[in-house]
Amino acid sequence: MSVPRAAPPGTIRRIHHRRLLVLGGLLALLASAVTLSLAFGAKPIPPADVWHALTGPTGTENDIIVRSLRIPRTAIGVMAGIALGVAGALMQGHTRNPLADPGLLGVTQGAAFAMVLSIVVLGVGSPYGYIWFGLAGALVASAGVFALGMAGGRGGPTPVTLALAGTAVSAFLYGLTSALVLLDEQAMDTFRFWQLGSIAARGADVAWQVLPFIAVGLIVALAGAPGLNALSLGEDVARALGQNVAVTRATGIAAITLLSGASVAVCGALAFVGLIVPHLTRPLSGPDHRWLLPYSGLAGASALLLADVIGRVVAHPGELEVGVVLALAGAPFFIALVRRRRPVRL
Repeated sequence: MSVPRAAPPGTIRRIHHRRLLVLGGLLALLASAVTLSLAFGAKPIPPADVWHALTGPTGTENDIIVRSLRIPRTAIGVMAGIALGVAGALMQGHTRNPLADPGLLGVTQGAAFAMVLSIVVLGVGSPYGYIWFGLAGALVASAGVFALGMAGGRGGPTPVTLALAGTAVSAFLYGLTSALVLLDEQAMDTFRFWQLGSIAARGADVAWQVLPFIAVGLIVALAGAPGLNALSLGEDVARALGQNVAVTRATGIAAITLLSGASVAVCGALAFVGLIVPHLTRPLSGPDHRWLLPYSGLAGASALLLADVIGRVVAHPGELEVGVVLALAGAPFFIALVRRRRPVRL
């Protein structure tokens, strides 16, 4: 019986060097997307004026537009894109389902139901208020899905039970949300705008609200990446390697909930980011989640910002919501993914 030989040190160095180059390229892409997001809008602003607004504002109209409107919008886009990209890679890794996205755990419908409930019952009317309810709803829904996935099983939930529980909880909450919005016109208007998905009309205070949740989610996700690598080899192999499968799964679900719950509560249901981005970055990173997660985060932020810029340009002087642009761009990719003869195996 032959024993496979380890890769030569030179090969390992070349792989590591290539991954660092890819990481640098994704950072450069994100920097370009941030620049475009600050420069384009209802009023295009030259790069020199953008730089002036960032480094030495003097109170001009362009300074106010950049600092008061576009910087918070861009910051929220970066945070939401990173969160959804990483959450999508985690979701596909833990469920071993190439078509999984963060909404599979009931996060989206949990946030929607809690936000609508706060508007109908408590009269909350501002994003600053109902975002907290949306985040709480996302956390409760995902916890319920996790609890249902554990019922009747040993060693924690399995990918199949998580998918089934998430589908059931999402359908139930969607029905309750639909009933509530029919009873309240304000809730209907807010839910319609939220359902489209947008990063507009969100101030710096909202960005500071969700930053701690996203930061903690990213730390938990990156810390659990080695365990997810072992889990991708199969639960029996992971146990043989000393991994606690239940803890690894619970840690991953917690990270997914924090990341996707915070972004969904702020930006609404942004379709396809968590689904598409991991498939675009996986050929660059390989199966190693220690690289796939940061790649997916950077690519998700770039994709979200570029979609937002496209929405501002094509409908000038108005704009298309970023959720609409993502749906128009993501649907063809999703169809191509489904029709592949050899789908990605996770």
